[in-house]
Amino acid sequence: MALHQQLPVFNPSVPFTTPIQGGLMDGMLITVSGRVLPDADRFSVNLYHGSTVALDLKARYECSLNIEHDTSQKWGYEERKFVTPFERGQLFVLQILVTLGSYKISTNGKPYSEYKHLVPFKSVDRFQVDGKVELNLVAFQLAPHLVAPPGSLKVPYKSIIHGGLYVGKVIIIQGLIKSHPYRIVISLRHKHGIAFDYSPRFDENVVVRNTYENGIWGRADRSEPMPFQKGDPTLVAIFCGQHQYEVFVNGEKAHTYKHRFTKLEEIDVLDIRGGIELTFVQA
Repeated sequence: MALHQQLPVFNPSVPFTTPIQGGLMDGMLITVSGRVLPDADRFSVNLYHGSTVALDLKARYECSLNIEHDTSQKWGYEERKFVTPFERGQLFVLQILVTLGSYKISTNGKPYSEYKHLVPFKSVDRFQVDGKVELNLVAFQLAPHLVAPPGSLKVPYKSIIHGGLYVGKVIIIQGLIKSHPYRIVISLRHKHGIAFDYSPRFDENVVVRNTYENGIWGRADRSEPMPFQKGDPTLVAIFCGQHQYEVFVNGEKAHTYKHRFTKLEEIDVLDIRGGIELTFVQA
């Protein structure tokens, strides 16, 4: 299996450990989405070579007045930040980008810290998450230009999916549902149409999925109940499988949709419209 096709893991239990197939590589992006538990005292994200810790990220909540983010490496030096982007009870997206010189760490789409390699990254072969956290998704992808640049998240939102879709590709959308939304539309487009149109319709209290080809909409798939709540934060992950899309909402599998347009590599645009304020997009 090619590295960029290592399949993502949805809703794993914590503690969570997985081998990294083929090891790390320059340009590899590790994406972790989840929610910090309301009573969290700490959680950690680790990269290992055997029993050697190559990277140890810790979020600590020792008391309400002293929330700490600790980036450390065993047998190396320790870096600490006393402001954490991981708030108790809140959804988050953590990303670790592997480069030749360092790990570049971002949270919710914003750069957070950088850590130079003390253990050769090519020898890293295992990933682990532990502590008071729920996981929605863990994904490994070779994907430059994945993250929407700061200031580009206004709705309507449109971005290029570099290289098109492929089996194992995950698109992540995080945002806040507006208090009085009408509809939200998430579309995966190609040059001549829409391969997958995903539309929560609050006016009808249903979610509609469809495809637009040759100037004609196909038969719509409609389902209840509505997995989105007005005024609430939400995290949507769209997984491109071999035969269908799988849509996860806040970590729960909500919908599937069989591929009607099968030339996945030609699907190269993500389009988002309607009643959502975006905070993070990975396409």
